[in-house]
Amino acid sequence: MLLDYNFKNYNYRLFLYVLLLNILGVLVIRSATNQDMSVVGKQIMGIVIGCAVVAGLSLLDYHKVVSAAPAVYGFCIAGLLAVLLFGVSRGGATRWLVLPVIGQIQPSEFVKIGLIVFFAWFFSKNQEQFNRLPVLAAAAGLYLIVFFMIYKEPDLSTGLVTMMVFAAMLFVGGLSRRWILGGLAVCVSFGILFVYLLQYDMVPFLHGYQARRILAFINPAEYAEANLQQRNSIMAIGSGMLQGKGLNNNTLASVKNGNFLSEEQTDFIFAVIGEELGFIGCALVIILIALIVYECLVMAARSRDMAGRLLCVGLATLLAFQSFSNIAVATGLFPNTGLPLPFISYGVSSLMSIYFGIGIVLNVGLQRKISNH
Repeated sequence: MLLDYNFKNYNYRLFLYVLLLNILGVLVIRSATNQDMSVVGKQIMGIVIGCAVVAGLSLLDYHKVVSAAPAVYGFCIAGLLAVLLFGVSRGGATRWLVLPVIGQIQPSEFVKIGLIVFFAWFFSKNQEQFNRLPVLAAAAGLYLIVFFMIYKEPDLSTGLVTMMVFAAMLFVGGLSRRWILGGLAVCVSFGILFVYLLQYDMVPFLHGYQARRILAFINPAEYAEANLQQRNSIMAIGSGMLQGKGLNNNTLASVKNGNFLSEEQTDFIFAVIGEELGFIGCALVIILIALIVYECLVMAARSRDMAGRLLCVGLATLLAFQSFSNIAVATGLFPNTGLPLPFISYGVSSLMSIYFGIGIVLNVGLQRKISNH
């Protein structure tokens, strides 16, 4: 099979952008953790293993991966169920499993990629009858099972990421205009009702801390305490100005030494980037992420079939929305959501899952359709 590939089509640029972000991420994690080499070592090990995964998956025909989609969906359900039954709790949430040899993992991170693979198979399989109610109802039901299990952890932010990915794949799959307009009408109506009920603490599916985060975003003056982390993050980013204070700075006024933020190596790592690498560092991160998303979309446009197109668009949406959400939280544009910044934040589960996705879409690009020109 390897001999059938034209390696001139291999997207080395995408792999280079990913490696550059990973290198930058290791440097920032090292600084954010005050040079805790155990944390840095785990991240480096994740990158090394991830590169091997990318190399292997990029040479595996993506049609074989897509054909295993029902089994992938089963593993997603099994992983989430195991978390709910046997998971490790931390900070009021149960999102992790401890496995022999492997150690602690977060199954919901891998579920993001699993859903992309599954719905690439499901939508391409039902392409001719895509807009029929039974097909859309089945897709919605299969998605909502996973969403509900993620929500029960609770991990609403990851659930929202999967929702955006699902919506983007529906659109690319060929959702008709009437379904899109009807869905938008429902979403707008629900959004207005949600904001109204939220003010009176009448939203049944939100936990208390989740409601406070949203209310702090809507009315920061009244919920100043809940908004403290984001205010500190904005000040840290602003204090870096153009060139930043430099990596590994040890001043008491820094976010990592002054205890102004929690989880600065994960959720608020963009604040550390802004403070220590300044506007230049922030712009570099955003440009590299944008280039990765762009390359995924280019490969989608050149894909040989619908399944390949859906895989690329699904990963592009995941990276774009999750990156935007993390940066938007750090800069006060979104309520606090607790999402990692792809390729940058510490977290081997998040890193490895995205590497799986990168490997699969690289194979899609390797099998691009033949131009007529």
